[in-house]
Amino acid sequence: MKLDESPRSDNVEDDRGSGLGRRGAGIGIGTIVIVVIGYFMGINPATLLSLLNGDPQPVTAPAPANTAADANDPQIDFVRAILGETEAVWGAYFKGLGKVYTRPKLVLFSGQIGSACGLASAAAGPFYCPGDQKVYIDLSFYRQLATEFGAPGDFARAYVIAHEVGHHVQNLLGITDSAAQAERRAGRVGANQVSVHIELQADCFAGVWAEQANRARKILEPGDLEQGLKAASSVGDDTLQRRSQGTVVPDSFTHGTSAQRVRWFRRGFDSGKIDSCDTFSAGESL
Repeated sequence: MKLDESPRSDNVEDDRGSGLGRRGAGIGIGTIVIVVIGYFMGINPATLLSLLNGDPQPVTAPAPANTAADANDPQIDFVRAILGETEAVWGAYFKGLGKVYTRPKLVLFSGQIGSACGLASAAAGPFYCPGDQKVYIDLSFYRQLATEFGAPGDFARAYVIAHEVGHHVQNLLGITDSAAQAERRAGRVGANQVSVHIELQADCFAGVWAEQANRARKILEPGDLEQGLKAASSVGDDTLQRRSQGTVVPDSFTHGTSAQRVRWFRRGFDSGKIDSCDTFSAGESL
């Protein structure tokens, strides 16, 4: 990716080393295993950890000594550049709606972190919490994405951020609340299907972002799109379940199959328009 001309976001908070991982709520190896399985099954990591710890209330992390991200760190500079690109694209979109885009904070952590959604472990992967409008990422996930999931490269890493920011866009547009209401009205399988629609739409939003950012500043290089598609494929429910448990249980899908994730990311990229991302009206063609 070519990010030299990309705006750098000042909305990245570095909570690594804050000490929360050492102080946590007694999460041991057994709990970590449960969380990893839960992630593969599509369970919200923050919710799962909160339940495992018997803590139904949001957990607030202690304020770290220094929340400013070190701009000289290449990894952080990359994160700031990608987040800055999402701010530019979605800021312009919301301006076109006559609204102001509320930028999400991106929090870097190591080990585990408290959020308005509860206590989450790095083992559960990146997540977005609508309660505090923050994206949470342990940068070690990028190494796992490359080595275990077989999806290396800058654009694969950018896809992860863009997907989580896609959830933030859904939250601002009221889609998250509507989906939550639909999940409460449905049974377990029905709620899982609603979750699939939400996740695939976030993939589509990530594709829209990539097209718009590339149109504005030519950030993509040959092979980048393929990296993003491989990342989307590597985190499909069927692929993750087959890897973790050897079998695939379609009724438990909450994020979509690898083929669906690739298809919706590509659909967003090919169209460059958010209107193409209505997964809820897709029906059988999802």
